Amino acid sequence: MRRRLPAAAFTLGVVLALLAAAPALAAGYRYWSFWDGAGGQWSYAAQGPSLARPADGSVQGFRFAVSRDAAAEAATPRAAADFEAVCGTTAPAEGRKRVALVIDFGVQADAPTGEVVPQEAPRTACAQVAPEATTAEALAAVAKPLRYNSAALLCAISGYPQHGCGEQIAETGAARASAEPSGSAPGGGPSAGLLAGIAAVAALAAAGVWQSRRRGR
Repeated sequence: MRRRLPAAAFTLGVVLALLAAAPALAAGYRYWSFWDGAGGQWSYAAQGPSLARPADGSVQGFRFAVSRDAAAEAATPRAAADFEAVCGTTAPAEGRKRVALVIDFGVQADAPTGEVVPQEAPRTACAQVAPEATTAEALAAVAKPLRYNSAALLCAISGYPQHGCGEQIAETGAARASAEPSGSAPGGGPSAGLLAGIAAVAALAAAGVWQSRRRGR
């Protein structure tokens, strides 16, 4: 009995380590995310496209994907936020503003069942709209048909997808591919869960040895 205590403690520690290191099952959402572009980079938009009123020279992006978390882990458009690349050949017009739009339909792995991604590469368009126009109006000028739900959530761009709107689903496709490997942290080192599990192994094993020696006295 005394000899089995350290082994039992070690086994329990291993189980706890594996549980701590295993990633939690994360639910994702399949939706069109909305982005502000500046300096070639993207940042998650603080307002929805129906409220945002971009200035002349702005870059706005949309990406369809399965993402685990809106701001922290949403998939960004796969093209640079470059106004000149999109609108450089569009001459300014009096009483109009130019808004560069990047529309990324995502990857097939994130497409709803039975649907096909319209195009693999992101689409770009330069919308010339009234100075007070919202991003949603700029998008409607170049990428109809758009579809919204009753809560004004953007559900489809250029008719894609045909069905669904921000539904919660199990983590799949690009969301899973972009997730960190089990036991790894974003910086490349071991995750906090794995370190906690290792600490549990050491602590429980030491406790088992101490109990065994105590009873053997």
